[in-house]
Amino acid sequence: MRKKLLALLSVAVLALGMVAMTGCGGSNEATDENASDLAYVQDKGTMVVGITDFAPMDYKDDNGEWIGFDADLAKAYGESIGVDVEFIEINWDSKEMELENKNIDCVWNGMTLTDGVMEAMETSNAYCNNAQVVVVNKDKAAGIKSAEDCADLAFAVEAGSAGEEQATANGFDATGVETQADAVMEVAAGTADACIIDSLMAGAMVGEGTSYPELVATVGLNEELYGVGFRKGSDMAASLNEYLVAAYADGTIEEIAKTYGTQESIIEQK
Repeated sequence: MRKKLLALLSVAVLALGMVAMTGCGGSNEATDENASDLAYVQDKGTMVVGITDFAPMDYKDDNGEWIGFDADLAKAYGESIGVDVEFIEINWDSKEMELENKNIDCVWNGMTLTDGVMEAMETSNAYCNNAQVVVVNKDKAAGIKSAEDCADLAFAVEAGSAGEEQATANGFDATGVETQADAVMEVAAGTADACIIDSLMAGAMVGEGTSYPELVATVGLNEELYGVGFRKGSDMAASLNEYLVAAYADGTIEEIAKTYGTQESIIEQK
């Protein structure tokens, strides 16, 4: 009888141990891997968007509020899924890690859909056209007609960006800086001969009537597409794609684009 009682107690203790392990997450890992990222964001009530200061996509107005084509579109999407939107400036070179660590929920900042980005993230459909362009002081512009003309220039590029990829692909001498805006500042200060930035940013930031009238955009190095990045496997990419189709159809995307002069770059969503 004593042996039977001990055996039953052992079974009970083992069962309680298994329950405790389950409660501590032992069997929840698979559930977490298969959980809805959209539901996670909706449950916490906030979508945290990783950005850099990048006019006309994401930048601050006079009141310190984040605005821009991407910022306004992100706010509209957030409203459609019933959450607030919070913007956090990130180091662009660490965007994938910020996503995986759940410090942010998406990267929505004029992000080029490179092979590396699409491999590391779950990405939306392309919503905007862009290109990487070479920006120089206007006294150098006449001599820059092709990528070959840039061979002897010292470049500043945003680390981890499509601009850096183009510098590498063309064999340019390039130094990485934190943001595209920093790259432009290096050229304005004369510490770099040129920088490579997004054409949409160049249109808003350099040339006559901008903060850098002495700088000009010259040769384009490629053609590319913008998309939004989420955690790998996230169902939010599909959710955003559905929203983009509806927002294109009802004119929301075009209305936002016209506010920031990007209407010629938007891509039809269908």
